[in-house]
Formats: sequence, structure tokens, C-alpha cells
Amino acid sequence: MSKPLHDTLKRVTDRIMDRSRDSRAAYLAKVEAAKKKGPGRAHLACGNLAHAFAASPEMDKPDLASARVPNLGIVTAYNDMLSAHQPYEHYPQLIRETARSFGGTAQVAGGVPAMCDGVTQGQDGMDISLFSRDLIAMATGVALSHDVFDSTVFLGVCDKIVPGLVIGAATFGHLPAVFLPAGPMTTGQGNEEKTKVRQDYAKGLVGRDALLASEMASYHGAGTCTFYGTANSNQMLMEFMGLHMPGTSFINPGTELRDAVTRAAVKRALSITASGDDYRPVADILDARAFVNGMVGLNATGGSTNLLIHLVAMAKAAGLIISLEDFEAISEVTPLLARVYPNGLADVNMFHAAGGLGVVIGQLLSDGLLHDEVTTVVGESMQDYTREPHLDANGEAEWREGAGASLDDKIIRAISNPFQSKGGLRKLVGSLGTAVMKVSAVAPERHVIEAPVRLFQDQGAVKDAFKNGEFTSDTIVVVRFQGPKANGMPELHSLTPLLGILQERGLKVALVTDGRMSGASGKVPAAIHVCPEALDGGPIAKLRDGDVVRVDAAAGKLEILDPTVLEREAVSADLSAQHVGMGRELFATFRASVSSVETGATQF
Repeated sequence: MSKPLHDTLKRVTDRIMDRSRDSRAAYLAKVEAAKKKGPGRAHLACGNLAHAFAASPEMDKPDLASARVPNLGIVTAYNDMLSAHQPYEHYPQLIRETARSFGGTAQVAGGVPAMCDGVTQGQDGMDISLFSRDLIAMATGVALSHDVFDSTVFLGVCDKIVPGLVIGAATFGHLPAVFLPAGPMTTGQGNEEKTKVRQDYAKGLVGRDALLASEMASYHGAGTCTFYGTANSNQMLMEFMGLHMPGTSFINPGTELRDAVTRAAVKRALSITASGDDYRPVADILDARAFVNGMVGLNATGGSTNLLIHLVAMAKAAGLIISLEDFEAISEVTPLLARVYPNGLADVNMFHAAGGLGVVIGQLLSDGLLHDEVTTVVGESMQDYTREPHLDANGEAEWREGAGASLDDKIIRAISNPFQSKGGLRKLVGSLGTAVMKVSAVAPERHVIEAPVRLFQDQGAVKDAFKNGEFTSDTIVVVRFQGPKANGMPELHSLTPLLGILQERGLKVALVTDGRMSGASGKVPAAIHVCPEALDGGPIAKLRDGDVVRVDAAAGKLEILDPTVLEREAVSADLSAQHVGMGRELFATFRASVSSVETGATQF
């Protein structure tokens, strides 16, 4: 039997609702006004309608013209360069055929950009990665602005794509929205071997040919990368927030079951429109309880720190205000129940085989650590998400009771025997500002690092210093002017191998930055998202080489030990070279208007 909702979750939920009272009321009023207008096709002029389905198959035109049946809008992030989104190439045809079989129609409403941080990691293109989230939201707005849809399905997986699509979906809160995952690629080279080759390359022990062969063996087919980074954290989040069909996040592409659950999701999207008797606008799903459940899921699974930024922005689009304090409070009471690389050796396929999200959700529900009574795309309870899909005799998806308990306690643990008693995220506060650290993969003896700082303005300079053998003692590497206003807040994940090598040499090292780390952040202590950022004159801009800083995840502190440092003038930086090339000049207005990282680093 499940326990009552944990007091901390209730308190955090009430706090979010209280501070969001005015903004949420304004949002719901906007949604209600759109609902009252009714289906858009009923109000369009004949010329408008004719343009909307001029190219549609003749069999669909009578239904589109009469608005007798629901019309499903598809928003897709398909491209065939990126493995996670390549499977979506054939989804529109499958969705259209499925919609017809259930008495509906479907059209691709529009496409959104999808860039890969794996491709741009350490490259100039990374400087527009975070901004692409808001651009995706805008593109979703353009796609749905034609106002001819009764329901929507969203095709997207990776780092900025899902948050951008959620922001767009929330903006059209009167429409139902179902998110369709594509699934992870099958398991390739093991993560332990991949990490070893990367470090050997950084040490100069193997050449580029060996490194490329290793990377190609790891990233080898269609689907998401199999580590638990931001992309797969997004998929977890969509289940915890009730926007996926249950248990569908980690089914591999190109399988019968993947097609079957996609068909089932299309059927569901058509059945929850305003014209039916089970209307589920996405505004009803995206409430404070859903976001609290998402924060719990992030902590319980050791998910990506990028979601700390994205969840704030996503909530804002639904009229809700969440803060780092909310994440911290939830982290304090949420046990870590999963170990998936980089927090362990298992990949997401192994995690799914061990019971996956259904087991984690069931364990959390049993201890009162999730809101159970919530609106989702399938029902009114998170218990639905403890079930898992199977193929029936006709090759269609049916949902049965899940495993209930972990099938491998090296990957998933019971709530009574967690990997850690607290979640994997820590808020750090002190004279250097506020920051966050992902500690789920960091050894406890490295949770506190006190050392002199070495200052850098870009990660290339850090790599050069490493190659020159300049790190010979305990060091806190500070990479500043990496915030959203400075250069778009790129990830600094390419520093992970060399910092890991320094750790292996017995040095105490940490990273402090106003930039981001990858969702695959691992064993090196990293105080990231430092706010205020250097460009805003934050204390990080007052540091000089040799100043001593204390990064203390145990006590939640980020301190400059010499208080006189704060009396200095903040340094400035010439960032002009980082504002041109690779499309960065097109995002000048984004850099000028972006909000702080604490408020979602958003344009909205």
C-alpha cells in the first residue's frame, strides 16, 4: 500500500502554487479563452481552409473540410543526420495511416530545428545550443498558429528539443499533446571502454584513429545515445510528467513494439480532443504536481543538470514559477534509485531491461514520493506508469502490470535500499554566488575541494594548459564568461577526460563555471551554472589566479576564502570573437535579452 504524499513534496507544491498564483491564473485564463473559441477550423474562412488542406489526399479532404473528425497536428524534429531523430523519418506516414484507421486525419504542422550537442561539443556551434530551445518553442508556435488542429503529437528527443517542444505545447495549452519518443540505439561498445579510450587519447597513449573507432563503436546506429544524459533524462521526464504513453521511453527504434506503441499514442491523441468525452488539454497536465514529479524523477534517477534550467523555463510557459530551492528541497528527501552511466556502468537499455522507469515510479509511489492523483495523457493516476507495453496477438500494444521490483539491483534499487539516501543534485551558495553540482557520480571523498584557482576564458585554453603540463598541484579550474549573456552558455563536457586524468594522478581538482556541463557529467566535482555570471559582474569575475576557493557539496557552500577579493573591480572580457561564425551572429538579440540561468535562461 502506498504511503500518503511526503510532507516535503506537499510543501514544495503548495509553495509553487502560492508564488505562481497570479501568473498561473493569467495562463489559465488565456487557455480558457482559446477553449471557448472551439475548434479553429470551424471559424476559418473558406479560403483559409482551402489553403490548409489543398495538398492533402483526396480521401482526407471531405473530413478536413467538414471538421467532422479530429485533425492531428504533427510537430517534428526529424533530420537524418542525428541518430536520435533519424527514426522519425517514417513517423508521419505511420501517424497519418493510423489516424485514418481510427476515424481521424493528421498533417505535419511544421518542423523544428534539432541540433546535437554531441556534434557541437567543444565547437563554436555549441554557443547557440541553449538558445535553440527557445527557437524550437517559437517554431512550434509558428507550426500551430494555423489553428486547424484538434490535438497534437510531438516528435523530439534530445537536449533542447523536448524542452522547446514542451514550451511550445504549453503555449497552446488548450490543445491535447502527446509526446512520441523514438527510443535509444542498441547497445554498442561498453561505456567503461569508451571512457578509457578517451582518457588514453588525452594522455597521448592512442591516436585519433583509435579514438574515432571507439566513438563509432559507441555511437553506431539509429536512436538516442545510450548513456543517461540530457536526451534520455528528457524521456524520463515525459513519463514522470504524464506526457508519454507509459513505459515507452526506452523501446528501441525499428521494432514491432515501437511501431505498436506509436500507433497507440496516435489513437490516444485523437481520443482526448474537445470533441470527445475525455478532453485532456495539455494545460491540465502541466500543473505544479507534474513539475514536482519531474523534479523527483530527476533526482531519483541521477538525471542531467541541464534539466535544472529547462524545467524552470518549461514551468514558466505554463504560468508556474519554480526555483533552485524547490529542487534542493526535493533532492533532500528523494533517494537515488538508479545507476546508469555516467553514474554507473549500465546503459539505458540495461536500465530498461532491469525494470526501467516503471519500477522506479512504483517504488517512489510506495513511499509517498510522487503525486499519484494527477492528470496524464492516459488517466488520472501515476499508477498507470508502473505498467509496461507488450504486443498482443494482433501485433498491437497492450499494457500489463510491470515487474514491480528491480531485476538487477546493481542498476535499480528498492526504495528501502537506495544507492544514496538523497538525490543526485546539490545547490551551492556562498560568496562566489549560487551554483549546482551533480554529485550522484562523484565519490564522497571528492565532495569537498579547497584549492587555489586557475582562471580561463574558454575550454581551449584549459586543454592547452593540460597539454603543456601546467597542472601539477591541487587546482580549481575556473572557466568564466560562459554564461547565457556572455556566449550562450555552452557545455564544457570536453574538459571531463582531462580533469579525470588529473584526479587519477592524485590531485584534488574541481571545475567552477558560469557555463554548463553535459548531461553526462561524471566523476569530477563541478560547480556549474554559477550566478551571477561573469558578464553581469558576479564575484566569479573578481577572482585572480591563486585565490583559494572552497567547493563544498557536503555543506552546500561555494566560498571565496579571502573576503577582500569581493572588494576588487570585476574584470571584463572581449567576447567579440565568440559572437560571429557558425550562426552565432544571428543570435545577438538572444544574448541581449536572455534571462538569468536561475530564471531559466529564457527569452520568454
